[in-house]
Amino acid sequence: MTALLPIADAIPDPSPWMVLPFVTMLLCIALLPFFLKHHWERHYHKISVGLGLIAVVYYIFGLHAPQRMVSVAGDYASFMIVIGSLFVVSGGIHIRVKGEAKPWVNSVYLLIGAALGSVIGTTGASMLMVRPWVRMNKYRFTGLHLAFFIFIVSNAGGALTPVGPPLFLGYLKGVPFWWGVQRCWGPWAATMGMLMAVFYFLDRVNFLKAPRQLREMQTASEEWKFDGTVNFALMLVVLAAIIFVPAPWRELLLVAASVASVFITPKLIHEMNDFTFAPIKEVGWLFLGIFATMVPVLDYMELHAGALGLHNDVQFYWFAGLLSGVLDNAPTYLTFFAAALGLHGFSLDNKGDVAAFLSQHDHTLVALSLGATFFGALTYIGNGPNLMVKAIAEHANVKTPSFFGYFAKFAAPILLPIFTIITLLFFRQ
Repeated sequence: MTALLPIADAIPDPSPWMVLPFVTMLLCIALLPFFLKHHWERHYHKISVGLGLIAVVYYIFGLHAPQRMVSVAGDYASFMIVIGSLFVVSGGIHIRVKGEAKPWVNSVYLLIGAALGSVIGTTGASMLMVRPWVRMNKYRFTGLHLAFFIFIVSNAGGALTPVGPPLFLGYLKGVPFWWGVQRCWGPWAATMGMLMAVFYFLDRVNFLKAPRQLREMQTASEEWKFDGTVNFALMLVVLAAIIFVPAPWRELLLVAASVASVFITPKLIHEMNDFTFAPIKEVGWLFLGIFATMVPVLDYMELHAGALGLHNDVQFYWFAGLLSGVLDNAPTYLTFFAAALGLHGFSLDNKGDVAAFLSQHDHTLVALSLGATFFGALTYIGNGPNLMVKAIAEHANVKTPSFFGYFAKFAAPILLPIFTIITLLFFRQ
């Protein structure tokens, strides 16, 4: 534990009981939409704020550490501005799709989405591609299509560059921009290959269930057309701001790009996209509660990391991964990065220490980076784009799996075996 002191001195030590507001928040997100759907839709923002206030009041009056919550409030604001700007700008781009996609077309589309996840970030790729994904599969859209879109585009696709969370936080701490491409491409390619093989098989089964006449009619003429292309320029502005511009100028530029997109985009394009602010509003309220209630969880973990017995890459991969599945993966990644550095006597706040750590133990960073990125797909709250994708699909009037349904029917039986294979191939000691 002494090795962690340079990092942990400024962090208050919360009571383990303060995990309860976060657990309650997770249970509300998981259960209430299923059992009390209408009440949840009317009051979810009140529940989120109420549970978040428990943690805020505890830190201010119980631990006398208001600065901790002020810092988290800034993180939350930056998080929402980043995903909000990508949501707004991508909402001004309309991809016209004619015809029902065949399994091979769907597979190519997901691969393109995976590549874009490391170019414009998983949030940008998800917001750009989810609406046409729903439209091109509208006659046979199932939980399968939602789940694999989240697996591939919203999460695993972003493992190669630090364009978006969680790896962007490591980039800010001194991890080189191209480090992920150089060190993570092997496990990334193996994971993507297995995901695509499973998807193609399952989607072909789904495709063949449709009546033959309907299949032939809907796949007879595939046409693609892009409207609102001026927003591609604004997307480049957003991307450049995220990578190169420091706070708070970054956030101001992102807000400016979002406002410009709203005014420049023709109303017809927004109507064709069924664009509303409802999905980002829902995500904003829910993550307000998540960000506040997860503070004591993350602080307790960082201060007591030694008690977790983290000593090898397999443990970092699975611990960082599983907790990313139920926490937002960005702060979870940063917490485990701090723990990994501390175990070797380095500090996360010293870029020289980060460079020294990478020269000696970068295999550990590979493990925890891929764990945080891949496992974020385990639940709807593991990564910011997940809930937004679900909300957009629901606003398009397609049925989506419940919180537990998504995990039990798709995430656990598909992802966990693949992650086990990746462990055996790349992280076995």
